[in-house]
Amino acid sequence: MQERLTAADAADTPRAAVARLTMSPLFQRAVVALILLNAVTLGLETSGTVMERWGGALDLIDTALLWVFTAELALRVYAFRGRFFRDPWGLFDLVVVGIAWLPATGALSVLRALRILRVLRLVSVVPSLRVVVEAMLAALPGMGSIVLLMTLLFYVFAVMAVKLYGDDMPEAFGTLGASLFTLFQLMTLDDWANIVKPAMERHPLALLFFLPFILVATFVVLNLFIGVIVESIQSLREEREAAELTEAREEAHADAAVLLREIRALRVEVAALRADRAPPPG
Repeated sequence: MQERLTAADAADTPRAAVARLTMSPLFQRAVVALILLNAVTLGLETSGTVMERWGGALDLIDTALLWVFTAELALRVYAFRGRFFRDPWGLFDLVVVGIAWLPATGALSVLRALRILRVLRLVSVVPSLRVVVEAMLAALPGMGSIVLLMTLLFYVFAVMAVKLYGDDMPEAFGTLGASLFTLFQLMTLDDWANIVKPAMERHPLALLFFLPFILVATFVVLNLFIGVIVESIQSLREEREAAELTEAREEAHADAAVLLREIRALRVEVAALRADRAPPPG
């Protein structure tokens, strides 16, 4: 949960008490446990045998958990007010739980399958998962140049494959679309030998075409994606550590300033007491 306790939240008020409750480790661990329980019940609902015997109980548990998650969101909205709606993770939780309240009958029966999205709330509750997701989103702009490079690579090799092997292997390379799909299959190394070997039977030097593509597309470009994401995760962690350090320093300075003011006030009081007790002159 991204909400932070502010000075107003720390005040001794009912809203502050609710804020401290929702931010407490025990409360958050309980929410994680309930999400995992909901994941198990939703998985059991996929079994026809289990549903025949325990379907009513599973539906009851699912409904009860939905009410619990709704109450938890209501507490967070009450505690943090507008800050809850400015938090992307808060909005994510709100959408996920809100989908579960939509009617799942008739034309909207497909929404029943979307109840499993509640399990994704683990991402917003577990800090380590949040870091990974935020890092992936932050890495998207940096991936633009890599996507462009891969697009050019696929297009060039697809056109060449149609020209070289389209007549002999029309299913794999007969058209530009088929060639792009086959090259994507080669990039994932999915049954690549059964594509390359038939081409080599008709064109002995075909390996000189496919091997560079596989090496570049699979072992270079894909690793660039991984490198960008890893760098983004590291940068995000460093930024958070720096922000936490800055916040800790600011709190320490604030505490020191309060202490200094109290010491000065105490000195003034001591000086006043001494002046009152001093004997009159003469």
